[in-house]
Amino acid sequence: MALRHGEPRGGGVAMNTATSVLVVDDDADLLRLLGMRLQSSGYRPITVASGEEALARLAVSRPRAVITDLRMQGMDGMALFERIHAADPSLPVIILTAHGTIPDAVAAAQNGVFGYLTKPFEAPELLALLARAVGSGSPETGKPARVRFPDIVTVSPLMNALLDEVALVGASEASVLIQGESGTGKEMLARAVHQASMRKRGPFVAINCAAIPEALLESELFGHAKGAFTGAETSRKGLFQTAQGGTVFLDEIGDMPIALQAKLLRVLQEREVRPVGASQSVPVDVRIVSATHRDLEAAIAEQQFREDLYYRLNVVNLHIPPLRERREDIGPLAQHFVDLLAKKHGRRIIGFVPDALDLLMRADWPGNIRQLMNVVEQCCALCTTVRIPAALVTRALRNKPTEILSYAEAKDHFERDYLVNLMKLTGGQVTEAARLAQRNRTEFYRLLQKHALSPALFKSLD
Repeated sequence: MALRHGEPRGGGVAMNTATSVLVVDDDADLLRLLGMRLQSSGYRPITVASGEEALARLAVSRPRAVITDLRMQGMDGMALFERIHAADPSLPVIILTAHGTIPDAVAAAQNGVFGYLTKPFEAPELLALLARAVGSGSPETGKPARVRFPDIVTVSPLMNALLDEVALVGASEASVLIQGESGTGKEMLARAVHQASMRKRGPFVAINCAAIPEALLESELFGHAKGAFTGAETSRKGLFQTAQGGTVFLDEIGDMPIALQAKLLRVLQEREVRPVGASQSVPVDVRIVSATHRDLEAAIAEQQFREDLYYRLNVVNLHIPPLRERREDIGPLAQHFVDLLAKKHGRRIIGFVPDALDLLMRADWPGNIRQLMNVVEQCCALCTTVRIPAALVTRALRNKPTEILSYAEAKDHFERDYLVNLMKLTGGQVTEAARLAQRNRTEFYRLLQKHALSPALFKSLD
């Protein structure tokens, strides 16, 4: 996922995907029959013949569910499930098993497999189980049931998995702690939690704990009575009372003063606030979502953050990966910002020249999405052509143009991701990808085969 910035408090279009299901079986006949059955029932089956191929496909895009045979040559279904579950625990996996391996399937279910079916099985059994897995009681409609977040733009499997977790946690009342680097979009994710909850019709009230002086923060959060301090000529509700029935988002919670942390803990325990200078407490009904870029466990060790408050806030932890770990979102985000900012500046700009987009794709982005939006805004403000040239991007990045990563540099740490990103960028065109990588086509094909990456996977992306 990439998170949307640049509009007043958000807004925009989400990128939807069809109800895709990854089917894994080394029996070609059964694989074909399963694919036909799912397609006739409104799903979009993606069929592969091995666990290795399945992992390669998952590196390209995330399906709504996985169906895999248990016994296969090479990587078996259980090993595949363990790899999937380690990387994406919210992705439902259904295992197909013969009678003799039922105990293995039961053990798999206990370890987190969504469900299993014993061969031979009836088609309605599979469709009913799959419908539950994707959260849709009517798979024939082909409509995704996952909660959609219109303020979020993404094509990243990592972030789509995170959005699935947001949808799950949104249905609960658990407190959520969002962690991630500055500029990754923690407030947008907090709003997504609110949108996915039963409180979505209530207020969403946000406060940056680092941006308000310590002397005023308590009054902002909990309110104050008339005459509580100099200048308090009237009583005033705090953000907790303002958010009644909704969600309070405490951004940069790691910077909250230690004395105020104790008062916040009491609010969470007693579900009531006492305004500054008041003699009575006021009941509040709010959900707490907090966020920080700090390492709170380290802050606890340094006695800068209360351990008991940490456990109250960190019931569910959501981590937003930095932009450099989801580079497939750079292009869609940059184009989105161009569309917004060209209109803002009254410019007729429709996108980037290829070299300019290459620079964006290769930048480090220490400031994440916020930095990307700022770079695009500067380019739009200075651009005099319909497409933004590479020189403007270089200037906005305040850095020399970065050379294309050589194969030697990418090999040890980024080879697989490098190949995936190139193939996504070129839409599966091997000749163009090989040219960008400065490799001949034969060698590039060998690299793709080494990582079980088929060009067809990228040509079929929505």
